[in-house]
Amino acid sequence: MPAARTARRPALALTAALAALALAATACGPDGADTDAEAGVSTPPAAEDGEKDPGLGLPDELPADLPDALKDLEGWKNGGWEDWDEDGWLRDAQDFVNPYIEGLWDTGRMEEAEDHRKEVSEEDLAASSARTGTDPAPAAVEASEVDRPYHRHAAPVGKVFMDTPSGPMVCSGTVVKDPNNPGASNLVATAGHCVHGGGDAGWFRNIMFVPSYNDRGRAPEQLAGAPSHEVAPYRMWWADWAQTTAYWIERGDALRGDAGASQDFAVLHVEPEDGSGKSLEETVGNALAIDFDAPGPDELAGLSSYGYPAAPPYDGALMYTCTDRPGRLTVDPEQPAMYRIGCTMTGGTSGGGMYIAGPDGKAELVSVNSIGPRPATWLAGPYLGASAEGVFSAISEKFAGQN
Repeated sequence: MPAARTARRPALALTAALAALALAATACGPDGADTDAEAGVSTPPAAEDGEKDPGLGLPDELPADLPDALKDLEGWKNGGWEDWDEDGWLRDAQDFVNPYIEGLWDTGRMEEAEDHRKEVSEEDLAASSARTGTDPAPAAVEASEVDRPYHRHAAPVGKVFMDTPSGPMVCSGTVVKDPNNPGASNLVATAGHCVHGGGDAGWFRNIMFVPSYNDRGRAPEQLAGAPSHEVAPYRMWWADWAQTTAYWIERGDALRGDAGASQDFAVLHVEPEDGSGKSLEETVGNALAIDFDAPGPDELAGLSSYGYPAAPPYDGALMYTCTDRPGRLTVDPEQPAMYRIGCTMTGGTSGGGMYIAGPDGKAELVSVNSIGPRPATWLAGPYLGASAEGVFSAISEKFAGQN
């Protein structure tokens, strides 16, 4: 459990600090020159309509450590990934493989992706409500739209797409700083259930991240004809590695919302789909630090959540946010209490960041959206302690100096 600290400043101060997520105060353009100076962010590249990304293509030779189940990479590209045979579903932490498939995630397929939410029922929480470490459920806080264009107000927030046995799904994620690649991070924080099915399930497939998705906030019916630099202003980023907690892999359960939620955290390492040489952080203009020693839920005066809710009454096209004073939710008494805030955001928000204003006034990520009820009245995310830090450190060290 985190050490006791003095509560942070009131929620109004947090709201002010996060008015533009405080994400891009030092952002620079592609060549390092300050751009969009008044907003303090970098301007996304203005790709021409109809421009086709060259893609990464298939490697000439297969990696020596590729699991046997994926030796036929060409077959995988041609649809073999759609085979979800239980005996062949890669489950273990070291087995993550996500070969790039050029053109798979076009605008139409992204729009078809459904929300990937872990919902909890009253039955799920009946036992935890009587446990020490659970506060009364908060009053619902109506989610508000994030100001547009998103690259000026919440550039590192984006959508995470993945294929699951139930079809294409969508979550949310945040570009985060990488201590082993300072200023050049390719890491994205999201929820464990957005990358791995947990329990008897395995790794999801074709995982891809789009920062500042639908930058101008077009309606869903307009996205199919929207220029690529509005749908994906900072391009698309394919996950070449994912890391999640052993707790989630062992205890996660898509059918029982509270199972595994106490450590429902994951980190992606991504590479640009168009093969450009700049890192995700350099391209977007900034990244958030993760606080693995943050105050507990009962020590904070305010917490903000961002994401792309996709289940009704939302449609997944727009980014929303909620700010509230967090309370504690305990679903496993052997784990730290989760952060819980009032919020009406629905499925699709999973994996989106929960932020506080750090000592320097900049936003810090302290959790990711994990679970919520139906109808949506609150969101909860795990406390990011030693286990989450271990996940983050492992993926950071794996790619140290490789960006």
